[in-house]
Amino acid sequence: MQEIALKGFGEVVKTVTFRVKRYSPENADMPRYMEYKVPVQRGMTILDGILYIKEHLDHSLSARYSCRMGICGSCGMIINGKEKLACQTQILELGKDLIKVDPMGNYEIVKDLVPDLSKLFRNHQKVKPYVLREEESPTSEYLQTPEQREEYAMFTDCILCGMCLSACPTNAADELYLGPQALAQGFRYISDNRDLGFEERLNVLDSKHGVWRCHFSGACSEVCPKGVDPALGIQLLRQLLTENIFVKHKQKGTTRGPERKSASGVS
Repeated sequence: MQEIALKGFGEVVKTVTFRVKRYSPENADMPRYMEYKVPVQRGMTILDGILYIKEHLDHSLSARYSCRMGICGSCGMIINGKEKLACQTQILELGKDLIKVDPMGNYEIVKDLVPDLSKLFRNHQKVKPYVLREEESPTSEYLQTPEQREEYAMFTDCILCGMCLSACPTNAADELYLGPQALAQGFRYISDNRDLGFEERLNVLDSKHGVWRCHFSGACSEVCPKGVDPALGIQLLRQLLTENIFVKHKQKGTTRGPERKSASGVS
């Protein structure tokens, strides 16, 4: 088949083979790989290559994407054996003539490279990822200093791409495991000085399939495209629970955890 260059990218540098895993629910017992020749120009990403295939070679190929700027997290997939965002992965930087593309692991597959992320969002919802307060209608702003925000700032960068769950070996073995994304977000909110939901989240975080189930392989942190360290969040969450779970709260009548040391050791 004649190769068609993508507009706006310039001269074709080389041709690579995309080996893409194909799956359809109609033939669930027959997943297969198909190969496509893709002309590569400087600046082309894996997502550009997939869209080239879909537009010029095989209209039936399915993949999820949106922003194409590494912000939405929609295009997570396994590229040459490692979870990556397709829109952030340059083809030429891989240095390979054969690029193997699989859907993310530990998820049901909708079609081809499209995983069903329902489990990710369901577990995220379980940890109540929002500031919990006693009053129903706030009457003023909840103040926070830059230093207080810094205690959990890294974990606010999560874009819900789901790649940490794909890479997590515990998630592969325990379908009910909350997973690194949800656990790290649990730490993010109970570490927020404006939040009073420590006890309200305990039943989920301190459970058989919660924070103690992690085996600390660190794979989740390795694949995060935003530099979030879920493994660190899980360890810090364990520390908080160990220090506080059997201790009466100092502030009676509230659901906020007791005062705790910061990551730097200062209260």
